[in-house]
Amino acid sequence: MKRFVVMSLIALGVAIPGAAVLAPYAMAGDAPPKTVFKDKTQRAKLLGKHMLSLQWLQFEKAMYGTATIEDKGGVLYLKGEQINKGKEKGYLKVDGRITEVGKNSFKFNGTIKTSVSHINNGEECVREGDMNFLAKGARKYWRLQEMKSPCSEVTDYVDVYLH
Repeated sequence: MKRFVVMSLIALGVAIPGAAVLAPYAMAGDAPPKTVFKDKTQRAKLLGKHMLSLQWLQFEKAMYGTATIEDKGGVLYLKGEQINKGKEKGYLKVDGRITEVGKNSFKFNGTIKTSVSHINNGEECVREGDMNFLAKGARKYWRLQEMKSPCSEVTDYVDVYLH
């Protein structure tokens, strides 16, 4: 019944948070495809809790957020947030699934939401769909490669740190 209601709302054009990411699988009635591992040694590095950061939220305090990557039936899911509770309020929220894992990279399909008081008039900025994270050289984090903000003229560094 729940799927019928969601699908009916989508058909009517009603906005449902996350529906754009989940709709193709909900329509087919199937679970999302399993995460593809081009480098199986990376699985252990990905699973578990990680520090998460958006550089704009670290200027006031070196406060990192937390991200968790879980395996649910062969599909890796990434969910996390960083909240700045200081004078300059803001947040980073990440939610979606990892579709493919390479030697130093992973592909992500989901939503990344940011809000920084001095960027985009403090309004929330949303990225949705397919994105790429890469750990270059000796870096101890995977960085979002689609760095240009879709909401302003800034470059955002969204990082998920290795264990």
